[in-house]
Amino acid sequence: MADEDADESQKTEEPSGKRLGKARDEGNVPLSQEVRLWLALLGTLMMVGMFATPIAKGLLPVLRHFIENPHAIDTGEEALRTMGAELAIQIGLLLLIPFLVLIGLGFLGTIGQVGWLVVGKRIKPSFSKLDPFAGAKRLFSFNMLLDFGKSLIKLIVVGWIFWALISPRRGILNQIPDLTPLEVMLLIQDIVLEFVFWVLLLFAFVAAGDMAYQRYSHKKKLRMTKQEVKEEHKDSEGDPAIKSKQRSLRMQRARTRMLAAVPKATVVITNPTHYAVALHYEMETMQAPVLVAKGVDFLAQKIRELALENDVPLVENPPLARALYAAVELDQSVPQEHYKAVAEVIGYVFKLKKKI
Repeated sequence: MADEDADESQKTEEPSGKRLGKARDEGNVPLSQEVRLWLALLGTLMMVGMFATPIAKGLLPVLRHFIENPHAIDTGEEALRTMGAELAIQIGLLLLIPFLVLIGLGFLGTIGQVGWLVVGKRIKPSFSKLDPFAGAKRLFSFNMLLDFGKSLIKLIVVGWIFWALISPRRGILNQIPDLTPLEVMLLIQDIVLEFVFWVLLLFAFVAAGDMAYQRYSHKKKLRMTKQEVKEEHKDSEGDPAIKSKQRSLRMQRARTRMLAAVPKATVVITNPTHYAVALHYEMETMQAPVLVAKGVDFLAQKIRELALENDVPLVENPPLARALYAAVELDQSVPQEHYKAVAEVIGYVFKLKKKI
């Protein structure tokens, strides 16, 4: 128990989108039953207000015979079976639309909270659900006790609302035997409408509070430790050490390709020790010289060594070397603003080669 509390205390980070998405895929979503109950009550209020009178008028012809002439009812087995079937069909047809509306509101109560969600994992059988110890633990969990407390309070409040509505109507309720069936049904309709209205008003606050609590509780359960955040980041973005190694390998391969181009360069411009820039130019096929290698310090020294080994001319021009290093990327042409300075260097190299 202490270990579990310690683990919970370490979960200080908000759940990531990936963790929330995985929980949703498993059917673990914040769903408030109070919202569904509130929508069911709203549907009941709508159905009573819209369909109570038509249903009452539809049932009157069916029930009048039983109420006004009970002694004339055929009590034979076959007659009762036929009469019961006809009564069930007529009542079913009258209640079909209200029933479908209530089912639709039940779906709306779920979809409105979590969207469309079909989870096959929840349908699969799980032996953990058959574990009596796990069942007992769930039965006496904080959430179960909280639900029991909420249900008890709601029952008391609903009972009080019902008593507050019935008490002022005791006189008319005592006169029910003297009322016609239609008057009785209309009286019941008025009581049910007012009762559902007040319960609906009360449960609106309960549903809003429960939905907020369910979302808070859901996120709290999915909170992560700092280590879990690091591991998830590592899984999604890649191990920083591996990424660094891959980046180093890419740079090394690029450096190797770059140095391989130095022996074919037309000229290497230096400053003379810290910077080195190698240019390649063919008068017949190229509009402007292309930078094929560049480097500072150690890499600049390596470029100079390769140039000397392969008889590539070295020209000292510190301002131009630094400017080309900063402004031109590998395999890019020299920009126009440096044409004049580079042309002088290239021209000098070509003259030097002709003399040789």
